[in-house]
Amino acid sequence: MSNATHLELVHSYRHMYRALLRGVQFSKPARYVARDQLREAYRNGKPSNFDSRKIQRTLEFLGGAAKERGLEHKILRNLLLTRLHFTDLARLQRPHRRAKGYYEQPSTVNAVNIQRTAFIHYDMTLAMLNDSMGLCLR
Repeated sequence: MSNATHLELVHSYRHMYRALLRGVQFSKPARYVARDQLREAYRNGKPSNFDSRKIQRTLEFLGGAAKERGLEHKILRNLLLTRLHFTDLARLQRPHRRAKGYYEQPSTVNAVNIQRTAFIHYDMTLAMLNDSMGLCLR
């Protein structure tokens, strides 16, 4: 990776983080979820997938979320709250938290299947939002 590409990635990360903080108006649970999501995206993403147009559109979207509490702000808030609940559920469902003789009731098994389906629908909806608007939200 060339030095110019690396600098563009660093600058885009900083601009995105700053815009995310302004978009969630520095609220406590949302800013940490946004930070973790952004870190994961830039650490696990490939530099070849770097698209400056999508990043610019995302920055405009986040700027609109920061400017007023309109549709952009509601979308961003709901995305971050949903991700917060997903991470909380994943943390609570870790196998080491259960006792050895733990018996799963049928209602618990059904709830896990419903949550898994909800995660799939959430990811598909977010992918369609990104494709239709040319954004790079996660």
